[in-house]
Order: sequence, then C-alpha cells, then structure tokens
Amino acid sequence: MASIVIHHEKVADAGALLVLCPFGALELSGGKLSVNAACKMCRLCVKKGPPGVFELVETVAAGVDKDAWRGVAVYVDHADGVVHNVTLELIGKARELAAQIKHPVYCLMAGSDVLAKAKTLLDYGVDEVFVYDDPGLRHFRAEPYAAVFADFINHVKPSIVLVGGTPVGRSLAPRVAARFRSGLTADCTSLEVKDNTDLIQIRPAFGGNIMAKIHTPRHRPQFATARYKIFSAPEKVGNPGGKLTRMPVAPGLLASGIEVLEVKPKAKEIGIEEAEVIVVAGRGLKKPEDLGLLRQLADRLGGQLAGTRSLIEAGWLDAKRQIGLSGRTVKPKLIIAAGVSGAIQFVAGMKSSEYIVAINSDPKAPIFKNAHVGLVGDLYEIVPELLRQLDDKK
Repeated sequence: MASIVIHHEKVADAGALLVLCPFGALELSGGKLSVNAACKMCRLCVKKGPPGVFELVETVAAGVDKDAWRGVAVYVDHADGVVHNVTLELIGKARELAAQIKHPVYCLMAGSDVLAKAKTLLDYGVDEVFVYDDPGLRHFRAEPYAAVFADFINHVKPSIVLVGGTPVGRSLAPRVAARFRSGLTADCTSLEVKDNTDLIQIRPAFGGNIMAKIHTPRHRPQFATARYKIFSAPEKVGNPGGKLTRMPVAPGLLASGIEVLEVKPKAKEIGIEEAEVIVVAGRGLKKPEDLGLLRQLADRLGGQLAGTRSLIEAGWLDAKRQIGLSGRTVKPKLIIAAGVSGAIQFVAGMKSSEYIVAINSDPKAPIFKNAHVGLVGDLYEIVPELLRQLDDKK
C-alpha cells in the first residue's frame, strides 16, 4: 500500500500548491493541505512540488504463509446430483494448473444422496473428492452451502478455488470469498499460475477493451469463477487412483433463514451454449425481417440463430441468444458470423469455436482476424448462395 504524506512545516504557500494535482486531489481546509479520495497516486505532487513537502510512503502489507495452502479445488455445480459440464471443464483446468505447481486436485460436492455421483468425478483425474451429504443440503440455500464451503476450505486449505460462473456459482463464490477476505475474480477467460502458486486471473476489463491480469499474492485461497465453454473438459483417466472423503455436517452448518417450500422444474431449453452449429446475425442486417434468411441457414445446418449485442438491444432477438461478454459464451463446432464486425466483446464469447466463418462486406473488419474462413461480400448475396448450394448437396 502507498500513500502521500504532506509535511506541513515545509509548506510556504498552501494555496499555490493546489494546481499541482490534475485530478483535484489536493484540497485546502483550515489553512492546511490534505489529500482526498480523488488521488490517483500519479506522484506528480512529489515530482513537481517543493522539495520535501510531499512524500510517497509505501507500507508492506502482511503476507500469507503460502506453504500452508496446498491444492487446486473445484466446486461441483450440480442439480439433484446431475453435474454441470462447467465442473468438468474446471477440473481440466485445475489439473493443468496443479501439474505446474505439483499440487493435488480436489473437488467439493454438497447435496443429499450425492455420494454415487461424487465418486464418478474420480474418473477425471481428481485426487480427492470431499462430500458433504445431508438431507439439509437437498436444495440450494446460500447460507448452508456457503458454510460447508468455508468448512471445506478451513479443513483442506486449498491454494486455489475454482467455481463455475453459473447462477449458483455466482451466488456462492462471493459469499465464501468474503468470509476469507481474499477477493474474487469473476468470469475469467484464462488462468495461469506462477511457480510460487500465485494465480494469474485474466479477464476482460473496461468493456472488453483490455485484458486485465489480476493476482492476489498476499491472500489465500485465491478465488476465481469462469463461464461455461471457456475451458475444455478432460478425458477420463484409466485406473483412477483418487479417493472419496465424506465430511461430517455439523447442525450449525445448516442454519438458514431460508426455507424451500416447493421446487417447480421449468421446461428444459437447449441454449446456444449447447449448439454445435450457430449462425450469428450482426449489424450488417438491415431490418428484423431479414433474420429469417439467417434462420433458414441455421435450420438447414441443424443449428441455432444468435445475435450480437446491438441486435439484442434493438429487440430483434431474445437476450438468451446474445453472444459476448454481456451475453453467452459458446464453443460450437461451426459458427457463421454474418454481418458481424468482430468487436472484442463479441469475440471473447466465441473465439474458442472449432471453426469460424465470417461474412462481411468490409475486408478490414476485425472479425476476419479470428476467422478460419473469410467471405468478403454482401451477406444478402452470399447467404442465399450458401442456401442454394446446400440444397444442391442435399
């Protein structure tokens, strides 16, 4: 931590020093200078002010014994024992990170009658699965789940904790991170680890205009969430050697002000995240009626229609069909971007697709930098030709 200290005894004309800060962080009160919350720590006052008046003072915050924290843990997101695929993707990334620092991979699963499902996670190379199995954990309630999560961390002391960016994960992870005052980096698009076990959490910032690298060297555990379809699920291992550990559930862990009266399952929807083929509509479309052209292409390929943020905000498509940082992350086998410029916010949500085809009339459109095949031309001419050729081949 750093701060600016003002030595008032060396100030000759306090009023004249206010202009030193371009952010207005210097203010005068009662004839004395002070630094307010607008300070950006740019140090211009130290560099350009009278000698000795302003001083930068840095204090070293208390660190943490990193050797006392060991392992990469993954929270198992599930519904009635059915494990969400984001968990498997995080296990794959956890194994990769753990191999670099020679740490074990752990899983935490909480629920009721989930022992059998928990055991299947060992097939993916997990060293140990910790299970909190109790009727009181049948339905997700934030307080009990956060309590058993914290109990797991206190018992195992993992260095890194990964949670899926699902509705449950986004509710649970910040609650647990707050208990350990360690912070949380949400919606990471990449994860790296240093030899000293510091986790480098990479995510878009400032509207996707930069990729921020975040690390917490003085805190453990290190919490991060990642969306579905960001990482790849691992293959099952032969002869898994991990073990299953059932953890005791003390009555105090189940305390909650929430009572689940009834659970009504909603109709299952196949979202764009699950589609193997996606056709994306961009601002190159002239009117909402023209979506029918791209919908034909999507139907012909057995895929789904999606859109960019501008079309969603215009009301042309449902928000569930938006791809990008503020929408969904997808990883289909084939994605066709028609009339999409390729802003970084959109690309971040689909760059892991196996095969990317871009259609745009602007040869300098950013989308072509990420495409495997680029078609320069009017989508109103190219898409009908694609439909015609698909008909011929059928």
